[in-house]
Amino acid sequence: MSRRTREVLLVAVAVTVLTIASVIVFVAASGAGNGQSLSLANCQPRHPATTQVNVTLGDGGSMMGGSSMMVWLSADTASAPAGTVTFVASNFGRLNHELLILPVPSDGRGTRPAGTNGKIDESSSLGEASLTCGSGVGNGISPGTRSWVTMNLTPGTYELLCDIPWHYANGMFTTITVR
Repeated sequence: MSRRTREVLLVAVAVTVLTIASVIVFVAASGAGNGQSLSLANCQPRHPATTQVNVTLGDGGSMMGGSSMMVWLSADTASAPAGTVTFVASNFGRLNHELLILPVPSDGRGTRPAGTNGKIDESSSLGEASLTCGSGVGNGISPGTRSWVTMNLTPGTYELLCDIPWHYANGMFTTITVR
């Protein structure tokens, strides 16, 4: 990789991190949409596993005036030990989001095709957190709240993603390695 390419990549990463941090701070300071305030402290698992992975979900308009929506998902760790893991998904955005955990496809992360409805094939999902202020499957995590799922994971690489229509296709995914 050339020096120029590394410099451009570094600037792009820095701008992305600063943008995401600014949006999170703005949302946290102003409260979530629809008059809700962020009350995450009152919305958490009662008996999480010893290993807990905190996942941040968010959104914020369109990128540079384009048609792509700006959505993101990040985990507070890139790896976790095998065994029982509680994933806690906190929605700092203004849209509903969800968290699904799937093995990374053989093509790599971010390669799942979206159907005409903007959703991926969820048949290989190992777990889901999409119930507002609750554990497991629901209709999406409301802004300013969280959901969680506890599951047993074997060593491997997993994709954490949001499958609200078009969110995955717009980059709302990350990976975690279970060792």
